[in-house]
Amino acid sequence: MTVLLVIIGGAVGAVCRYAAGRLTLDRPAWATFAVNVIGSLILGLLAGFGAGLPAWVGTLVGTGFCGALTTYSTFAYETVTLGRRWGAVNAAASLVVGIGAAALGFTLSG
Repeated sequence: MTVLLVIIGGAVGAVCRYAAGRLTLDRPAWATFAVNVIGSLILGLLAGFGAGLPAWVGTLVGTGFCGALTTYSTFAYETVTLGRRWGAVNAAASLVVGIGAAALGFTLSG
């Protein structure tokens, strides 16, 4: 059952990730930034609700959906290819906004 939940969540997350990329064809780093922030917000919510949620929700949404939606490898690649100036801005903004989104989600859950 666990594997099935990850597959279902992953399928939905992957389609959402693809759609985000298609919406920002001319600026792929924005799609990566957006999905990583959204994924951080969702994971913050899950962490905040914690034991109040059934375990299968964490598997379906956290591992499956967010695992497929967010992408560290693409973030790293785009940060390097943006060059020193914009790569540093991308890295700093992704960390600050991503952690802020996770904290916001955690706060909203309580």
